[in-house]
Amino acid sequence: MAERDNRRGNRRDRDETPEFADRLVAINRVSKTVKGGKRFGFAALVVVGDQKGRVGFGKGKAKEVPEAIRKATEQAKRQMVRVPLKEGRTLHHDMAGRHGAGKVVMRTAPEGTGIIAGGPMRAVFEMLGIKDVVSKSIGSQNPYNMIRATLNGLQKEQSPRAVAQRRGKKVADILPKRDEAPAAAEAEA
Repeated sequence: MAERDNRRGNRRDRDETPEFADRLVAINRVSKTVKGGKRFGFAALVVVGDQKGRVGFGKGKAKEVPEAIRKATEQAKRQMVRVPLKEGRTLHHDMAGRHGAGKVVMRTAPEGTGIIAGGPMRAVFEMLGIKDVVSKSIGSQNPYNMIRATLNGLQKEQSPRAVAQRRGKKVADILPKRDEAPAAAEAEA
């Protein structure tokens, strides 16, 4: 019996290892008017990621803030998506995403640029592990829609390996040649 309890305890410890980082994006206090007065509840929006190319978001509602955050974190862990990263620090190509009236534009950036993004988008990029990106949110300022639009755009991203495999070519054939690009520019001038 003691062995079984010990195994159960180890499983619990293994589940609670901090392999995922989480970022609280927004907390919203909502009230319901009832006969005796007002009842308050809380809605939390959380972004979770492993900072190595996986990210997810979740929302939770409860009467207490910590419980709402816990629910949102659990939902975010269940809804994680994988995004291919270039050199583990930026995006492979520029892209746009949208959800409802929220539109976002994300551009790859050279090393040392940092994360240039607004609040909810910054949380997604940090939890994803992106270090260099330039982005702009256009339209809706609602954090829920901004995060959904960001994830919509990130899911469109394709690595050169995936494109080469789909087209039946080698990765070297897909990527532009570094030597020929400056030579072509000089020939045009």
